[in-house]
This record gives sequence, structure tokens and C-alpha cells, in this order.
Amino acid sequence: MTTGIGRRAFAEFFGTGLLVAVVIGSGVMAVRLSQDVGVQLLANSAATAAALPVIIILVGPISGAHLNPVVSLVDWLLGRRERSGLSAREVVAYLPAQVAGGIAGAVLANLMFALPPVTASTHIRSAPSLWLGEVVATAGLVALIVALARQGRAHLAPPLVGAYIGAAYWFTSSTSFANPAVTIARGFSDTFAGIAPSSIPAFVAVQLLGALVGAVIAVALYPASGPAGADARQDDGGHDVVVPHSS
Repeated sequence: MTTGIGRRAFAEFFGTGLLVAVVIGSGVMAVRLSQDVGVQLLANSAATAAALPVIIILVGPISGAHLNPVVSLVDWLLGRRERSGLSAREVVAYLPAQVAGGIAGAVLANLMFALPPVTASTHIRSAPSLWLGEVVATAGLVALIVALARQGRAHLAPPLVGAYIGAAYWFTSSTSFANPAVTIARGFSDTFAGIAPSSIPAFVAVQLLGALVGAVIAVALYPASGPAGADARQDDGGHDVVVPHSS
């Protein structure tokens, strides 16, 4: 069965919104329950790592659960050679759906905690070390997703993506945003997980760079997709379930 592009775009909207609501909401709750920054980050990362597999399984069969513009762009780019992956028309539908969904998720999280629906974040994140952290975080995420698809092990994506993001919160200096849609959305909430609007363009730029690095690494390791008959799962539109992120 082929799923209409509108339904797939809605799945990306809903999934990305749910992801952002988890990221921001768990950050607000963590700050309200503890004054220890380490405990706050632990709670935020644990909630995100636990929610990701659930979200991927929830919308994956419909849209592939990209939930991330760089994942969609890499899927389209690598698919040009093998005539697979997203079409340009699908990318045009997915990207705005992901960004809009993320913003809706930020508004929802703000409202759940009795905060103004939209408040520009004042949390400035602007330093070469943070940008390098975003390159590493995004490259690792994309390399993992592409490698799993090419190994024919896409069914392992939900737990492994959740595990990677949970770890990347801690081993990257940026706490692993690794997702332009989530990054933009976090600018709409002046909370623990927020990012100042002035810091967003640089983060998105280095995420795009990281996605390219991750794709190159994955293709160098796995030049061709998995063999026919491998257990890679597909969505209702016939595309490999690629999965998201992030944090």
C-alpha cells in the first residue's frame, strides 16, 4: 500500500512535534525538580533517549520517521545514484512539515508548563567548540542511520538511535542538537533546552556539514545497500525506514 504524501508529511509533523515536546518538556521538569545541572541534563537526556524509539515506531511505518531535515536530505542525495530514497517532491513536503511540527511541539511544551506559548530563548550557544560538537553529533547520527539501512538492519534503528542520542548528550560539547528542525524549534522556548535565535544559523550550518561528513563515512564503510531480501523495514510509501533525530 502506498501512503499519500500528505499523510506522510503529517507523520513527520506529528513525530517531530512530539520529539520537541519531549526535549523541552523534560528540560523544564528537570529544572523544576533539581538545582543540579548534571541531574537536569541526565533527566533531559534520559527522557529523550527513551522517547525516541517510541516515536520512531509510532510514525516510522508511515513516513520512515526521519523527523530531521538532514536525514531527509541525505536520504534524497544518496538515493539519486540508486534511484531509491525520497523524491525531490517528498523532500519539499517533509522539510517544512518537520520545522512546523517542531515549532508546534515547542508551543505545546510551553503551554503544558504554564509558560507563554512562545518566548524567544536567551540561551546563547555560540563558540567553535560547540559547532565542532554539532558536526560530530550530526555526523555520528547520519552515519549510524545510513549504515543500518545499508546493512539491512533498519529494524535496529529505534533502540540504537535512542542510545546514540542519549550518549551524545554527554560526549558532545553542544549536547547534540543534530537536527535543524529541532534547533529552530528550541529557539521558541526560553527554557533549559532553548537556544537563542542568534545562535541558530551557525548550528544549522554545521549540522549540514556534519550530515555530509556522516554520509561520506557511511558510504566509505558500506559502498552499496544491503542485499536483496535483507530485513530493512519500509514505510507505506516503499521507502526504507530511516529514522530521526534528535535531541
